[in-house]
Amino acid sequence: MKLADNKATLSFSNGSPSIELPVYQGSVGPDVIDIRKLYGQTGMFTYDPGFLSTAACQSAITYIDGDKGELLYRGYPIEQLATGCDFLETCHLLLYGELPNAKAKGDFTKLVTMHTMVNEQMQFFLRGFRRDAHPMAILTGLVGALSAFYHDSTDINNPKHREIAAIRLIAKMPTLVAMAYKYTVGQPYMYPKNDLSYAGNFLHMMFATPCEPYKVSPVLERALDRIFTLHADHEQNASTSTVRLCGSSGTNPFAAIAAGVACLWGPAHGGANEAALNMLEDINRNGGVAKIGEFIKQVKDKNSGIKLMGFGHRVYKNYDPRAKLMQETCKEVLAEMGLENDPLFKLAMALEKIALEDDYFVSRKLYPNVDFYSGIVQRAIGIPVPLFTAIFALARTVGWIAQLNEMIGDPEYKIGRPRQLFNGSQRRDVLPIVKR
Repeated sequence: MKLADNKATLSFSNGSPSIELPVYQGSVGPDVIDIRKLYGQTGMFTYDPGFLSTAACQSAITYIDGDKGELLYRGYPIEQLATGCDFLETCHLLLYGELPNAKAKGDFTKLVTMHTMVNEQMQFFLRGFRRDAHPMAILTGLVGALSAFYHDSTDINNPKHREIAAIRLIAKMPTLVAMAYKYTVGQPYMYPKNDLSYAGNFLHMMFATPCEPYKVSPVLERALDRIFTLHADHEQNASTSTVRLCGSSGTNPFAAIAAGVACLWGPAHGGANEAALNMLEDINRNGGVAKIGEFIKQVKDKNSGIKLMGFGHRVYKNYDPRAKLMQETCKEVLAEMGLENDPLFKLAMALEKIALEDDYFVSRKLYPNVDFYSGIVQRAIGIPVPLFTAIFALARTVGWIAQLNEMIGDPEYKIGRPRQLFNGSQRRDVLPIVKR
């Protein structure tokens, strides 16, 4: 942090003395007013529900400019990373701050690959769940349970432990997600194959069976790798903030990441791509493309309660840069799978066209977001809708770990303790039960 040339002066209309607050500059983006001493100097807190104007930390990992539609990982535009690097290169970048050279990439890839298996006892743990349990319910339990299997990497204050836990989580998350899927469909688990890429291995664990060989499609492998890269990190969103807050107590890395998984499950966060596909299926059941006009009328009617899922974004007030990349991948995958004429995908493309041309959506900047396209791609690949959020968690794991490690290494970090504006009863005395 660098002190800005100016300071902020807070004045009060009731005659209380004004106070000066330091202003800090980041390398890019808005300046911040340092209010850490506000309570000590004034006895007052700030009030900011949803943290719309509050920087809770300093970070050098990811930067978003919502107005420009720009997303940078360690300074690199997401467009360049998604087209010029694979997911494990992106993981190296997020964890260590730089893209790897050829040797470093080989070493890192081998390290991750060598840790893809999970303790065999995990299979018995899985059997405690109902077969129809939501994959995110299973994944939350499995990730949290890792700390019970890997005692040698649970000290969050030990840098070596944090690095070992990071590699284990990145390596084992695809295995856990695939196991959760296989369990719910009653198929045998497929062990990782070390000769496959990160995305290729995941596809194999998901869709192979012991009955016959499974050949990984390069198009689907590339598409999945891009999904992972686009979702790897996204600054201080709800799940990342949850991981930071949970980790600030000193809990082990596996527990902190499990908290992130639980937060991501929400339909307003990681569940958005699942909600978008469910919306398309509802429209399809109720008349499909022929009835899309009626659906759009309902969306525009504030009293209908119908929302357009997969469009618009809390941060991006321009086209989500990830959505443009996912749109290209979407077309490649549909062509590879011969699904250009699938009713659901035709409906999705018709909805996209309306949203990009209709003044109502354009004026409100309700562009298709990454959740809209990634849901379509995942369905085309054969991933069931309830598993979409688990795929998101798999990809976001590296971002969560990078953010957690950064926080622990920050000399200014403290246990998170938000304040409140209390509006309940003032002090009162308990009456004997006969007088209540």
